[in-house]
Amino acid sequence: MANIQIRKYRDDDDGKVKSMFTMGMSEHVPSAFTHLLKQPVNQMVLMCTFCALMASSKSFLLPILATTFLLAGTRQFVVYMFNHYIDSVLRQDLCNITETYLKQKDSCFWVAESDGVVVGSVACLPSESAAGCLELKRMSVCRSHRGMGIAKALCRTVADFTRERGYPAVMLHTSVVQTDAQKLYEHMGFKKIREFYPPQISAKITNFSLFEYRLDLQR
Repeated sequence: MANIQIRKYRDDDDGKVKSMFTMGMSEHVPSAFTHLLKQPVNQMVLMCTFCALMASSKSFLLPILATTFLLAGTRQFVVYMFNHYIDSVLRQDLCNITETYLKQKDSCFWVAESDGVVVGSVACLPSESAAGCLELKRMSVCRSHRGMGIAKALCRTVADFTRERGYPAVMLHTSVVQTDAQKLYEHMGFKKIREFYPPQISAKITNFSLFEYRLDLQR
């Protein structure tokens, strides 16, 4: 991990952090689309649509066009949901990182810097779902700098910060489609403790679940 420095966030990092978060989340659109297509209900709808149109039109063209439009609409729905989530985060805790993380008790925001360029970020604050624990949030690493151990170093930074402040564990949430993130956290010692759905009805319809992970720290 040569030439990588982890330091606290500064106000001039704002644009890069927000851009990195937006790009990182957008990368999950293809896997979320694939996840949606794998759901039995959606496969049944596509098959029934194709067969019904095939029987009524006596032609391959209409059912193929209709199925194509359904797939395109499904992908646009996934894009809309991700854009909605990104916009909500940018309006909430990433709107003013200094106020949200650096000026609050037991909270912090770090960036990983390579040759003067911000290439990664992570944050933590007191967990709302697990009293007495800190929650790891906003983990992101630029695609060009992945595989260099930056994400692991950012995880360790949060773990050290949590331990120093006397908290027993670090919590985090990740989605069912973020398989690389799940592998990273499990490699770092996090244990999956539950699966749940976001409050949006669309999450239940699409079977888009979240996982909660916990890393217990030795005093």
